[in-house]
Amino acid sequence: MSVTLVNSAKDKMEKSLALLKDDLQKVRTGRASPSLLDHLTIDYYGTQTPLNQVANITTSDARTIIVAPWEKNFISAVEKVIRDSDLGLNPATLGDQIRVPMPPLTEERRKEFIKLVRKTGEGSKVAIRNVRRDTNNELKNLLKAKEISEDEERKTQDEIQKITDRCVSEVDRLLAAKEADLMDI
Repeated sequence: MSVTLVNSAKDKMEKSLALLKDDLQKVRTGRASPSLLDHLTIDYYGTQTPLNQVANITTSDARTIIVAPWEKNFISAVEKVIRDSDLGLNPATLGDQIRVPMPPLTEERRKEFIKLVRKTGEGSKVAIRNVRRDTNNELKNLLKAKEISEDEERKTQDEIQKITDRCVSEVDRLLAAKEADLMDI
């Protein structure tokens, strides 16, 4: 019984970590990366479709993303979606490709991104701790119902705490790496 609780808690905490990694990829660092455009969608024949499913997205150098829509009639729509996004990018059409130059980040903008990254990281830590709390409450209920012993409850709580500590330290490591990436000029 307690093994399934531990596995369930571990899965939920790892999902929080995966979500954090996805969120951190969306924060631009001044370097061109195709993953920056992953969250953008375009109206593709009446259906909101991810941009990477209607265009080839690559990088030509460290500062430029190249977007090549598979259908020529979508070039202006793709350009509009990129321009209207919250990324602060200014795409330019060159024939059948869209060049998206990455403007250098100002010191002020870097600090804003670091605040955003820290806020996102704190949200992940809260989610991980909530999983720990919920699992511990479930353990207490099982103990009250006499389905597990006190020793098993204590052992399981220690195991949950170790998983929580590992996940929180992983969040800290990811945040430190992203902050270093943002401050790198």
